[in-house]
Amino acid sequence: MFLKKYLGADGYKILKLGITRDHPIFAVGLGICSALAVSNTVANAIAMGAGVTFVLVATAVIISSLRSMIPQRARIITYMITIASFVIIVQMFLDAFSPTISEALGPYVALIITNCIIMGRAEAFYVTNGVRLSVIDAVSNGIAYTYTLVAIAVVREILGFGTLLGFQVTPDGWPKWVVMSMAPGAFFLLGVAIWISKTITEGGSEEEEE
Repeated sequence: MFLKKYLGADGYKILKLGITRDHPIFAVGLGICSALAVSNTVANAIAMGAGVTFVLVATAVIISSLRSMIPQRARIITYMITIASFVIIVQMFLDAFSPTISEALGPYVALIITNCIIMGRAEAFYVTNGVRLSVIDAVSNGIAYTYTLVAIAVVREILGFGTLLGFQVTPDGWPKWVVMSMAPGAFFLLGVAIWISKTITEGGSEEEEE
């Protein structure tokens, strides 16, 4: 396989696990708050997913490059400063090029600083691994986070607003499911998604054991 040859066996394994069995939301339960808050429309989900992925990759490069120089007692504050710096870049980019999405996301862009996925990967992986593997891990977690938000947002936007990326896709007179534009709808869809993911991954694990 091309990816396995290009990334190496260890890199391919990290990428595969991050997207499937070690999925940050489904397997570890991280980043759920933002997943529920900004997945009401596909545009918001894509913007948040891209922002988180960018911060993940940038943080991975910095932390893994400087890991031997980061004092043990100062590692958490180092993560916070690094993450906050890149979150500011994301916020400024959205303000400049997509003010509508920036306004829709509101405080959740700034709250990327406290996103458990980024902090968790910095502490569990970036500080103990090299740049190459850390970037692959960051990309895998970013992809997993983004496709989850987008999948939930597609259903919520169509059912709740009758649109997809702002374009009308339902017939006139479509009864809009208001609950899908609210938190209960997000909780329900995320629960279904976790259930499906657990069923698939557990089934795959059983087959591997056999």
